[in-house]
Amino acid sequence: MRETVVSAVRCGVVGLGGLWLASASAQMAPAPLDNQAPAPMQAVALHGARLVDGTGAAPVEDSVIILRNGYIEAVGVRGSTPIPADAEMVDYSGKTIIPGLISNHSHVGVVDGLSVGARHYNRDNILAQLRQYLRFGVTTVTALGLNGESFPSLREQLHQGRLAGADLFGAVSGIGVPEGMPPASMLPVGADQLYRPDSEAAAREAVREMAARKTDLIKLWLDGSPRMAPSIYRAVIDEAHTLGVRVAAHIHDLEDAKAIAHAGADIIAHGVRDQLVDREFIELLQERGVWYVATLALDDATFVYADRPAWTREASVAQAMGPALRAQIEDPQWQDKTRSSKQAAAARQALAMNQRNLKILHEAGVKIGFGTDSGATPMRIAGVAEHRELALSVEAGLTPMQAITLATSRAAALLALTDRGVVEPGRRADLLVLDQDPIADIAASRSIVAVWHRGRQVR
Repeated sequence: MRETVVSAVRCGVVGLGGLWLASASAQMAPAPLDNQAPAPMQAVALHGARLVDGTGAAPVEDSVIILRNGYIEAVGVRGSTPIPADAEMVDYSGKTIIPGLISNHSHVGVVDGLSVGARHYNRDNILAQLRQYLRFGVTTVTALGLNGESFPSLREQLHQGRLAGADLFGAVSGIGVPEGMPPASMLPVGADQLYRPDSEAAAREAVREMAARKTDLIKLWLDGSPRMAPSIYRAVIDEAHTLGVRVAAHIHDLEDAKAIAHAGADIIAHGVRDQLVDREFIELLQERGVWYVATLALDDATFVYADRPAWTREASVAQAMGPALRAQIEDPQWQDKTRSSKQAAAARQALAMNQRNLKILHEAGVKIGFGTDSGATPMRIAGVAEHRELALSVEAGLTPMQAITLATSRAAALLALTDRGVVEPGRRADLLVLDQDPIADIAASRSIVAVWHRGRQVR
């Protein structure tokens, strides 16, 4: 067997987190190129790392993970796990491996720099964002609404591994409220990216059109003023379930969360932020098996960059921002104005309530996924937001292991995906290699040494 030792080197511009990138043999398989199917690969043996497998089980020290043809062939402890004679050996001694992160709530093609609008929903921009997610170890992304006509084709090519970037699932278009949510002034998307039905018949027809485009989910926006009429969202849910499609609902307040869960929604797509959840809501989610996605990073992004904590100055974060956003965030006047704004004050309160509710619901055993609303606005930065969500979840009272489990196996379960989210034989080889141990300190999720996607190391 040939031994290729992967050594960590400092990298100031393209490194992630604290930040480290892997320097690998030129013989390591590259990421797939656009319109090029991945070629069959020889076995690769990743050995020596601490393994956090995504199930919540205790880490495996000095592990061996055998990859072949994009999947995990074997997992075990070095010395007791057979390694194929032809395997390419990659030494990750002292590192930690976790499954690739999975987002249940993001957006693509909405933002470019500081601008938001329909013109950004194009192939080049979407793929650039998916490559950025991948560089941060987010190997699967759910674009929850606001997707245009090109979404099904791009999704299929990404599923096939013919395009470089995170794998993509999502809700085609979405169902909003006439003159209401999502606000056209904030999200000026195209006609093919959002329906605003004003009758039950129009709502059902919108669902049928999205189902015909093989949407993975139906997304509706319930809250705001005016709110979506109960007759509309009940028609949406009924039609979707008739067609075998699940429904995710955008909410803010407890009252709306209860109403949409009673109506049969399958996923609460944002955390409750106006008051503490109560026993009625907990039992409702438990009895009906409703998934809950907190999206803590949504409100955090409103103010955290103005506060300028140390992580916002890391090289990878600066790179992910792009020059226009970076210039804004580094402007002292913008920082002062943002910190003192009513929006920031409200977001701080909403985040604190959201964190308290996440802790309560997690302890109650409610089904919880992982998402951030990244990509919906310039401040919700693709890839960066997901690592922030991990940190905010731990700040809320979850252990690092619990937070990682939400972002891997639980997020996969929300999407009903059994081929990823856990490091075990038969699963896709989507892996995140870290220089430090995130179980000791969740900030180590950013100390990225390498990302493996479909069994190939991402360049």
